[in-house]
Amino acid sequence: MRGGAPLVGTVRLAGAKNSVLKLMAASLLADGEIVLSAVPDITDVPVMGAVLAGLGVDVTHDADAGTCRLAVVESTAIRPPRDAVTRIRASISCLGPLVARRGAAELALPGGDRIGARSIDLHLAGLAAMGAVIERADDEVAVRAPRLHGARITLDFPSVGATENLIMAATLAEGRTVIDNAAREPEIADLCHMLVAMGAHVSGIGTPTVTIHGVERLSGVQWETCPDRIEAGTYLVAAALTGGSVRVERVRADDLTLPLRKLSDAGASVSVEGDAITVTRTSGPLNPVDVVTLPYPGFPTDLQPQMMVLLTQADGMSRCTENVFESRFSFVDQLRRMGADIDVDGHHAMLSGPTRLHGATLAGLDVRAGAAGVLAGLVADGETIVHDVHHIDRGYAHFVERLRSLGADVVRGGDGA
Repeated sequence: MRGGAPLVGTVRLAGAKNSVLKLMAASLLADGEIVLSAVPDITDVPVMGAVLAGLGVDVTHDADAGTCRLAVVESTAIRPPRDAVTRIRASISCLGPLVARRGAAELALPGGDRIGARSIDLHLAGLAAMGAVIERADDEVAVRAPRLHGARITLDFPSVGATENLIMAATLAEGRTVIDNAAREPEIADLCHMLVAMGAHVSGIGTPTVTIHGVERLSGVQWETCPDRIEAGTYLVAAALTGGSVRVERVRADDLTLPLRKLSDAGASVSVEGDAITVTRTSGPLNPVDVVTLPYPGFPTDLQPQMMVLLTQADGMSRCTENVFESRFSFVDQLRRMGADIDVDGHHAMLSGPTRLHGATLAGLDVRAGAAGVLAGLVADGETIVHDVHHIDRGYAHFVERLRSLGADVVRGGDGA
């Protein structure tokens, strides 16, 4: 990247990374074919496909068309391929469906971004409350239950993954399951609505208490993946950061209420028109703002690194508090190398600006830090190089091509790909 060009133009997005992978896992519950549309062209999709293929799911992914067809063939497999599982965190989403449908699951502990401890204890405790027997050994877990039964489960923390896993498990369990302190992310609602379309009985969708009445079987369905609020937010932050104007289409403003408010507080103009959001900043300094990450409807942790880049350009002192993943601030050292003035104290970061960023060679530490590094390069003096961009590919479809279409001076190549 070479910085200095304002981003101007329109981006139309496909479905959400944080939804589609769980929708794919739900195919394990179905008697019949699941046909997903608006499937994003990201590398996590074929990896999840490999996980499911190892469990007897016939997966046909058409990246150009944005579709994925999944149908369970006759299989009693309960152990997905280790090499695929350890590459992707979302592989843990197979746990609940496998136990509910096949009575057992054996998984290596999943991989994914290194952004902090993400224990599966809440997943396992919930399944144990539903009658499952848990066995753990080193980096693997085995869960067995001839038939899960309903239970009242209170999560210690509104974990997205645990909420999704337990909801899926409960759809085929005997009796009623109530999940208190459930996570409320829009991607969870997307999964729940698809399960209902498959024949599940789920109520309280989008609230802290979700109730599921188990059924004997679920059918196939055609389903359109919900929009990706994090990908949308990244481009909207980039518009404000570079002093440009970007319209993002196929996005729900209600999913981004707090991020849009923070962009407005920072001095950007935010306009909502149907399923499109436009953020514009053509002149004037950015205002400092305070950002606190929390589970939805709080500010999303997945937008925190991008927002921190923006705050380095604000005129004054901003504060960012990270309450979800303790290692999100690992990206701070890279921003400091570019000239950012950031002090970290525990889970608080104080940013003093505006600071003139200069080009540097960065590592794409994870999906969001990698994208944030690119954003920093778009306003830095000189050339910025981001390595390990395979992380970015896990969550952003055609990232370089889309940025170039908006006027960014960015190319991809070399051994960093």
